[in-house]
Amino acid sequence: MIDAAICDGDGCGPPDADDIFFHLRVASIFIILVTSSFGAIFPIIAAQGRWRVHPLVFEFVKFFGSGVIIATAFIHLLAPAFESLSNPCLAAGWDDYPWAPAMAMLAVFALFLVELVAYRWGTAKMTALGLSAHAFSDTQAAGMSAAHGPEPPRTTAPNDEETSVATSKKAFAAPHSHAVHADGSEDTGATVLAQLVGVAILEFGVVFHSVLIGLTLAVDPDFKILFIVIIFHQMFEGLGLGARLAYLKLPPKYRWMRLAGGILYGLTTPIGIAAGLGVRHTYAPDSATASIVSGIFDSMSAGILLYTGLVELLAHEFLFNPKIHQISNERLTFMCCCMLLGAGLMALLGRWA
Repeated sequence: MIDAAICDGDGCGPPDADDIFFHLRVASIFIILVTSSFGAIFPIIAAQGRWRVHPLVFEFVKFFGSGVIIATAFIHLLAPAFESLSNPCLAAGWDDYPWAPAMAMLAVFALFLVELVAYRWGTAKMTALGLSAHAFSDTQAAGMSAAHGPEPPRTTAPNDEETSVATSKKAFAAPHSHAVHADGSEDTGATVLAQLVGVAILEFGVVFHSVLIGLTLAVDPDFKILFIVIIFHQMFEGLGLGARLAYLKLPPKYRWMRLAGGILYGLTTPIGIAAGLGVRHTYAPDSATASIVSGIFDSMSAGILLYTGLVELLAHEFLFNPKIHQISNERLTFMCCCMLLGAGLMALLGRWA
């Protein structure tokens, strides 16, 4: 039985909205719009060569973003999901089973099956078009993930890669390349489908998380501290997503999707804040309904980002990437440090948000 006094008191009923920091909350819509959009769009624009950026910056952003995504899953999604689904305002039954990790596990297996089916369907489609699925596999590094894809055959010596900015950018992009042929053409069957599925899944995970963050920021009484933390949180998470979007090797008719993904991410938290401000007199973040919704979305998003971060970013970019086996120890150490820095900073932000 749940104590009625608990649910009738502070935290379970409608909030007492006194409009504290209201003007600053409105301003936060535009501030977070700029910072989160910058984080997501900067890697996309920079990768297209429109800004002169040192190749080490690209590598830093890429692996820093991988760490951010993994820490977001553990600290900013899975932990809050446990808290939401153990809210004393929930009906009996929610505390009889560990629903948060169960739904995260469900998301992991669902994601695996979606990618498996999409990849097999795309490969079958290529075969039907007269493109050899066996030859397609030969152009890809064995074991590379469907969402992030394999690298093309190596055409330059190891030292040549590090002698020019252009070649270094190419090397940075390599793990995300998909069946790029010598004439510059690209397969548009399984490869495009696999990339779109992978990035859509990653985008889905961070978008719902960002909307919930915006709702919380709009009504949380500890606004100032949370506001500062979320600025960095969303910018770092945007860098992680933007680094994945930046090097999708898509045919010309699909390339708008990279920028569209970055713009969508930048809009989600401001939309959540605006919605929260609109319902601030009726929306209770600790109510039973809000706790269930946020707990389910956080759990599912955690599973999505865990699968993406551990399987596709760590395993396939470090363990199963042939290029990693050929680089120097110094460069490998730099990559690992960037990843650990991203994870560490996001984990530290979990102290406040």
